[in-house]
Amino acid sequence: MTRKPLWKGSRGEWYLVVQGCLFLLLIFGPHTCRGVAVWSTPFTWIGTRGGGFLFLAGILLAAAGSVKLGRNLTPLPIPKKHATLVVTGVYRLVRHPIYSGITLMAFGWGMWLNSWLTVGYALLLFVFFDIKSRYEERLLAEKFPEYAAYRKNVKKLIPYIY
Repeated sequence: MTRKPLWKGSRGEWYLVVQGCLFLLLIFGPHTCRGVAVWSTPFTWIGTRGGGFLFLAGILLAAAGSVKLGRNLTPLPIPKKHATLVVTGVYRLVRHPIYSGITLMAFGWGMWLNSWLTVGYALLLFVFFDIKSRYEERLLAEKFPEYAAYRKNVKKLIPYIY
């Protein structure tokens, strides 16, 4: 069996391209523009501290998810051939803790910068991860029959909410 070249995206590589572009936009994109309200005191103080807290919480959540996945970890939405379903640890709180952690980091970054525009980019990233996780979950349900029960009991991206 021959594999398609990487650039044709046969394993979901285009999700990584879009994800990378969103990361670049978050970090290097414009943080202000004319017509967008600027943050004022005390919101700058609250945003900076709250953003720092969210950023650190996101790092911890994403790291815990990565460590718990171990050899199952892949940047692609398609599960590895010999993957096992992980439902313990941080995966008891949310089905996609790495996506949730990165999203928290993105919102934290926007708040840290006191930038509505960057918070908007974080919202775009959240929507992207929601779309990517739908595709990924369809594949996980095909690979693991027990995924349906897990899906009913654990929220997707926001613990206990969504």
